Amino acid sequence: MEIRVNLELKAETAPRAVRRGDVIVAIDVLRCSSTIITALTNGAKAVIPVETVREAEKMREMNPEYLLAGERRGLKPRGFDMGNSPLEFTREKVEGREIVLTTTSGTKALRRSEGARWVLVGAFLNARSAARKALQLAVKEGLDITLLTAGKRGRFSLEDFICAGAIAEELKVAGDTTLSDGAKAANLAYQTAKEDLLGTLQRGEHAQYLVKIGLEEDVEFCSQLNRYEVAPIYRDGVVRLWNRQL
Repeated sequence: MEIRVNLELKAETAPRAVRRGDVIVAIDVLRCSSTIITALTNGAKAVIPVETVREAEKMREMNPEYLLAGERRGLKPRGFDMGNSPLEFTREKVEGREIVLTTTSGTKALRRSEGARWVLVGAFLNARSAARKALQLAVKEGLDITLLTAGKRGRFSLEDFICAGAIAEELKVAGDTTLSDGAKAANLAYQTAKEDLLGTLQRGEHAQYLVKIGLEEDVEFCSQLNRYEVAPIYRDGVVRLWNRQL
């Protein structure tokens, strides 16, 4: 069975993938996806994505044991325990903890994907694992795949687009897939960028902004390819590692 790989370029278009019934891979390289993947790899019990700061605060009021994390304009909101830097989410801080996370675009992409049977979290950090798990699910259930880039406040995101291309590359290698024109374009962008992935990402608008506010190390960390072999799944409002979900 040939699997079609579609591309959606911003969080707001996630409902189109939901209506198609696709397996969704939600991508926000800088930094939501990378942070979720790192937190779970370092032992966090779960990450609960929410769209607004107030929603996060209310959830914490009801669950004082939760860690409160997130960003607005790249910076930690007042009163939060942690920001949105994957480097903050060390094993010492997050192991065994549940984390409420709100970010500008990434958590919106996840929330707008609700209704899909399968939603995975993807980034450069786990591109191969995310691709293989998405393909496994698609083949098993006779579904197509959508690579959903979160974008930046409803606009195109260079780093997410290239990451979609990296995951598309892994899908090409792993199974019988056909790429939509959008997915092909993302894959071509990745082919051009892969020899200097960090340098390419650093030319993007959001990466340049993060560097400007002192978060250059985050950009460097998030540009690592296949650092982790995990494929977090978002279901029932919560992101967990696969073996904790099923």
